[in-house]
Amino acid sequence: MDPVLALALLAAAGGPVAPRRRLLEQAPDPAEALADRALWRACQLTPSQAAFLRAPPDGLAGRLEAWLAEPGHSVLACTGTDYPPALAQAPGPPLALFVAGDASLLWRPSIAVVGSRAPTPGGVQHAAEFARAFAQAGFVVGSGMAAGIDAAAHAAVLDAGGPTFAVLGTGPDVVYPLDNTALHARLADRGLLVSEHPPGTRPRREHFPSRNRLLAALCLGTVVIEAAERSGALITARLAAEAGREVFALPGSIRNPLARGCHRLIREGATLVETPAEVVEALAQDAAIEARRALERLCPDGPAAAAEAPADMPAAHQMLWQAMGFDPTDMDELAERTGLTLLELSPMLLAMELDGRIAREHGRYVRLG
Repeated sequence: MDPVLALALLAAAGGPVAPRRRLLEQAPDPAEALADRALWRACQLTPSQAAFLRAPPDGLAGRLEAWLAEPGHSVLACTGTDYPPALAQAPGPPLALFVAGDASLLWRPSIAVVGSRAPTPGGVQHAAEFARAFAQAGFVVGSGMAAGIDAAAHAAVLDAGGPTFAVLGTGPDVVYPLDNTALHARLADRGLLVSEHPPGTRPRREHFPSRNRLLAALCLGTVVIEAAERSGALITARLAAEAGREVFALPGSIRNPLARGCHRLIREGATLVETPAEVVEALAQDAAIEARRALERLCPDGPAAAAEAPADMPAAHQMLWQAMGFDPTDMDELAERTGLTLLELSPMLLAMELDGRIAREHGRYVRLG
């Protein structure tokens, strides 16, 4: 069996993560893990997990195989090198992530923009302005593709040609809410859709707090634009704070019920912000640290090598520099020119961008010197 399909089946089995994680640690090839029933017992898979893997629901393997055959679709195992470090270091990471789009975005410093599903016109404007500014500052914008603030943030970044990902409470192929059908397609094409749930999973109420947990863990900080006192955005903010991430909130009118959740967050210790620059400045140092950690994990030459003069760069960095030229070039073209994978390219490009050697414009890279 194809290893990625085997991993998808392991993820779809559900139940406690720990036994399935032990299974992947003992047999890094998911196809071998799926075939070794003695190892299932040794790793203490639950009876329901074992029953699922012995006889998956009719048609499931075919549906997963068809979804994986689409360009940009994959599954990232928590034991693999392509799993996002920010999530790997968080408590209780999911066994796997189903991704559709540019998975390298999960390795770049990101900021979550969240808020009400029924915002005021001013809230929509603020979400768009803040999200665009974060993308222009080199951050990826993360959100949950909900109606309202989430959708406004994603759309503003995509319209500006910036990077954005959505963490879903459904399978990656299921649009929710239906009004976001066009946005879902744009994110799959020009951004990234992320879910811990296999394709075909319909929306369920209990999935959304878990979705918020993943979003909070993946991002360096969470910005709450507008939120009522009983809002899912406040759950994301609380989870971000518990994960040691920064939380920011925009103040509003005392007569606006959608400002009360933000005011509550500020009273509880969130940072009051009035401009995107305040958020960028607060997270700049953390962003540099995260970028270099990602580069260090993937590239043995380390981040210091990427900061050296081009003539002194290791061979891979030198090749990338030369392949880029002075014309804007996208990652797919750079991968073709250099022979490097997108996973290898992403942290190298980010380190060069943070060092001021290259710029990212509308999803393409250009040398600055």
